[in-house]
Amino acid sequence: MRIEEGKAVSPSKSPTMADGVERMDNESIKPEKMFTLKKWNAVAMWSWDVECDTCAICRVQVMDACLRCQAESKRDFYGKQDCVVVWGECNHSFHYCCMSLWVKQNNRCPLCQQEWSIQRMGK
Repeated sequence: MRIEEGKAVSPSKSPTMADGVERMDNESIKPEKMFTLKKWNAVAMWSWDVECDTCAICRVQVMDACLRCQAESKRDFYGKQDCVVVWGECNHSFHYCCMSLWVKQNNRCPLCQQEWSIQRMGK
């Protein structure tokens, strides 16, 4: 036991310095807070996983409504213009409205001329 400023201190409770942070031997290290996070805004961006993001039939981006849907003002449940994207087995993407009219005349992909069959549909 040793005496510090008139108090008896046991050796196991003596303060030590580790990396400039004061601690007691049987306590965890508690560094000072450098800052407090008060607000955080996350920003995200997405895009279609396609080779070309433009519909080759109407020349409008697949993320936007096709010309036909824009003219008819088709809306989905949330009030946004509703236009579904369709991918073929060849991995080319088009607006469903555009491709349904195309397939009536020619059952081949407009870009690669493979026979058209739908791989998946989505928004």
